[in-house]
Amino acid sequence: MISPTVYYVLVALLALGVLLGIYLMSKVKTSVVGNAFSGLCMVLAIVLTLVQYEIFDVWVLYPCMAIGGVIGIVWAYKVKMIQMPQLVALFNGVGGLASALVAMITMLGITIDGNVNAFVMVTACLALAVGMITFVGSFIAAGKLHKILPQKAIVVKGHQPLMIVFMLLTVASIILSGFFETVPSYIALVVCLIASIVFGLLFAIRVGGADMPVVISLLNSLSGVAAGIAGMAIGDYLLVAIGGIVGASGLLLTQIMCKAMNRKLVNILFGISPKTHSKPQAKAEPVVEKVEKKEAEPVVEEVVEKKVRDVDILNNAKEVIIVPGYGMALAQAQHTVKQLADKLVAKGTKVKYAIHPVAGRMPGHMNVLLCEADVDYEDLYQMEDINDEFENADAVVVVGANDVLNPAAREAEGTPIYGMPVLNVDKAKYVIICNYDLKPGYAGVENP
Repeated sequence: MISPTVYYVLVALLALGVLLGIYLMSKVKTSVVGNAFSGLCMVLAIVLTLVQYEIFDVWVLYPCMAIGGVIGIVWAYKVKMIQMPQLVALFNGVGGLASALVAMITMLGITIDGNVNAFVMVTACLALAVGMITFVGSFIAAGKLHKILPQKAIVVKGHQPLMIVFMLLTVASIILSGFFETVPSYIALVVCLIASIVFGLLFAIRVGGADMPVVISLLNSLSGVAAGIAGMAIGDYLLVAIGGIVGASGLLLTQIMCKAMNRKLVNILFGISPKTHSKPQAKAEPVVEKVEKKEAEPVVEEVVEKKVRDVDILNNAKEVIIVPGYGMALAQAQHTVKQLADKLVAKGTKVKYAIHPVAGRMPGHMNVLLCEADVDYEDLYQMEDINDEFENADAVVVVGANDVLNPAAREAEGTPIYGMPVLNVDKAKYVIICNYDLKPGYAGVENP
């Protein structure tokens, strides 16, 4: 066992190491190094825990760690980039479950020092609640993203009152756990377990559309919060420090996402739609060049004519903006988009990529995909930095995007995306839209 002073110093160094890794990951050129460095710090944290609590001789730990390591390596090679959002959701869920298991063991009176007090019980019950909500919510989110579950919001009868009831039951069980001397701990455990699972279920199935990136980042934060609280319950300062870092970074990202969508986190959590001041607009008719399908030859001629016109405009364009969306990810078209951009740049065209903060299914989804295709990070522009340039661009190429450029967000009150800042694609001189169909985007709002 290491002396307390040395242990605290090592805990501080490892926490600072994780923070340094996160800082390095914020820059493209050093992101790989930052990711590896943070991973190394976590490995050292495991070793430090084994040594500090003298459990390195418990042989069953090593097969479990080996199995987990093999699963991680296989996933790293097998999981496609398009599946990354659901993988992140699964990671969040597994983290929440791990914290919940620690909390359950603690609540049953099996703590490291053998003493159970009110603080330990309350923090353990709180960790159990947050961990199970994270676990259930994350797995449902992963199921929605992977299309195993319906992707749109599911609302049951009395959804809102039920959420409030089970949230209050969860809070009540946490308070009840502090009276473990008169009330058996397993009663608070069972009530908290059931209430938090149902609350997590009701919360997650209602999420759909444009709220998904916010929920993914929120669940990421909750997985860290659960770990930090579990660390408090068992008196593990290292777990508190690392959990706090994950929780704080995820919460900051969630705040950024909410700001980008012009939504309040409380409204997203409880499914409160934006307030309406007038009747919602009627369903917008798509303004597109409709082609008659009575005869085959005119259809072919009109399509060819349009494609020729598109090519001519791109050939003569001095500035082109490319807007990627989830459709690009789904079609794995980022490499083809890069080829188009390279051809335009070779002609002397200035090419920029407009990235909406919530494009895709998780924060930074488009950035990762485009960087995978070797697109220079300097060519990626955030919405606030490029929105004023659309009206001056010669052409805009939309690749699988819908909600993030839907003008209805400015006008269609009462819709899920009303009030959300969008890319000003509709102000461009010429727009080429490469979408699979004319159906509404993930938010279910018609795009005129």
